[in-house]
Amino acid sequence: MYKVQANILIVGAPGRSQALGGLPLRVLSADTAKEAIRYLREEKIDAVVSQWELGDANNGKFITNIRAAKPATPTIAFIAPGDQNQEIAARSLGISVVLNEDIDNDCFCQTICQLLAISPIAVKEIANKKSASAYVA
Repeated sequence: MYKVQANILIVGAPGRSQALGGLPLRVLSADTAKEAIRYLREEKIDAVVSQWELGDANNGKFITNIRAAKPATPTIAFIAPGDQNQEIAARSLGISVVLNEDIDNDCFCQTICQLLAISPIAVKEIANKKSASAYVA
């Protein structure tokens, strides 16, 4: 068991939190920008992962505001696959990582580990546990 190294906020992508199970992270999940802002006010957040398009914050408005208010906070933006306008806008903001929404959870997990400097040993042990649990009947 590893001690929590970071608090990560995932906004508009609730299914992504399962990909991080077992990592030394505390994952907070919000469906809307409004809910996410409450977390940002109440918690120490070490990284933000967000859909580019949120129901209450279109055109990357939420993540744009995060970059303006907390420029040192690592950010990951999920964009629509093949949407060059979203990608250009996200990259021009200085988003730490821009990923297509359809990226698989293993790649997402590896990206989080690299972004937050989580030990490769921890990642390997978690992957081994996931593989072992897949064989349990």
